[in-house]
Amino acid sequence: MKKVIVLTLLFIGSMVSAQDKYTSGMQKAFQLWGEGQISDASNLFERISAAEPDNWLPTYYGSQVNTVASFGEQNKEKLTQQLEKAQEFVDLAKAISPNNPEILVQQAMIHTAWVAYDGSTYGMTLSGKVAALYQQALQLAPDNPRVVFSKAEWDMGSAKFFGQDITPYCKDVEHALELFVNFKPESPFHPNWGQERAEEIVKNCK
Repeated sequence: MKKVIVLTLLFIGSMVSAQDKYTSGMQKAFQLWGEGQISDASNLFERISAAEPDNWLPTYYGSQVNTVASFGEQNKEKLTQQLEKAQEFVDLAKAISPNNPEILVQQAMIHTAWVAYDGSTYGMTLSGKVAALYQQALQLAPDNPRVVFSKAEWDMGSAKFFGQDITPYCKDVEHALELFVNFKPESPFHPNWGQERAEEIVKNCK
């Protein structure tokens, strides 16, 4: 009996130790990202994902850190490197967690980064894919504030491009803000971004 208890405690101890390592690793990766050390943050998310093969979050953030850094990037070689890395990460995330609305939004963001870089080259081939991804995500999670907000922001950008009224999409962003109020992420590391950006857009709408 004593041996069983000892083994149980050792197992629990190893689980806690692994969890602490995951937590500290993720916190460090976010710190690096916040300091603008994109490559280091990406590499750390990659190492964490290798140690956590059933956890989609490190790959999700590995994709996101490279995608966000690509918006506004004018060097095509650097942009391509970052977005190809982002795609590698998101493909891993999709394999771990299929039909995950957060991952669908992230895939749409990768396509959007390409369109933002060169709309004349990538707009025709990727705009339809972005719209389809947001529609799929909305069907899966109609009350997810990031899904509602990201789709509205994309629709708003498309409307501006074609000289159309953006008012209907302002209402969608307002709806997203309502959803943000009651949204509770599953863990400290689950996606919880977008509210500040949505608030900024609503102010501009008014």
